[in-house]
Amino acid sequence: MKFDRKLQLLRESSGVEPVQFAALCLRRKGGRTEVLLITSRDTGRWLLPKGWAMEDRSNAEAALTEAWEEAGVIGRLAGPAIGSYGAQKMLIAREPMPCRVEVYPVHVDRLAARYPEKGQRRRKWMSLKRAAKLVSEPDLAALLRRVRND
Repeated sequence: MKFDRKLQLLRESSGVEPVQFAALCLRRKGGRTEVLLITSRDTGRWLLPKGWAMEDRSNAEAALTEAWEEAGVIGRLAGPAIGSYGAQKMLIAREPMPCRVEVYPVHVDRLAARYPEKGQRRRKWMSLKRAAKLVSEPDLAALLRRVRND
């Protein structure tokens, strides 16, 4: 059975929202904070690198792993989760499923030229204000607006 279908059945049977873990990848440039957004593989929407829990890693480490795989981020965790937001996970059957995404700050040291999902997504540094305007999820936009920019 495909993973997305298992998630959907789990949610229908338990009423529990699945949880993903995202990396809020940050750097300082010109005295301002910038955030790294990536595009989704299917629709090209701007979003944070994110994924599911991993058996051998903490939730924060799972977020950092996703940042590496999806965006080539080489960096370190910069603290505990700073919040969460609601998102729609598109299943293989093209059915949206609500899920919650916990967000962990990551200090980016550099971006790798080669990484697992290179060529499948775009990545772009931008101001927090611009990122808040480009993301689709209102709760994520609100979280980005709350991040300190000094």
